[in-house]
Amino acid sequence: MVVRSAGILLFRQGANGLEVWIAHMGGPFWARKQTQSWSVPKGEYLPDEDPLLAALREFAEEIGTPPPAVAYFELGAFRQPSGKIITVFAAESDFQPERIVSNTFPLEWPKGSGIIQDFPEVDDARWVTESEARSKLVKGQLPLLDALLEHVGLP
Repeated sequence: MVVRSAGILLFRQGANGLEVWIAHMGGPFWARKQTQSWSVPKGEYLPDEDPLLAALREFAEEIGTPPPAVAYFELGAFRQPSGKIITVFAAESDFQPERIVSNTFPLEWPKGSGIIQDFPEVDDARWVTESEARSKLVKGQLPLLDALLEHVGLP
């Protein structure tokens, strides 16, 4: 069975060109990494769920603020190296949350210690330029940027 995930990619035209809203993945594995450790806010959904509704829900859970009430369009479905398929919805918005408060997940840490700790799914989120996003996003999500550039008509 293919695991499916849905996410939101917000974009805006900034002083330095196209900017996208991305999130740094939380937990000890990603803690000290800045390259290839960011993602669009996203999460898994069940086969009978509407992907857009799931993407909106997951955004709110990971960012701690509901996504902006704007018109979203389906950017596409992107197969990740793990085999998971992410359906991404995009919208133009100047989203400015007051703070980022992510939901958490339990993890035994340090591994093998028997100690279960809660870690945020997202520990940072911000606007970055499209070129900066290319070094920050996990490799499997780089095609999202290409699809976005094509959609907005930028080279």
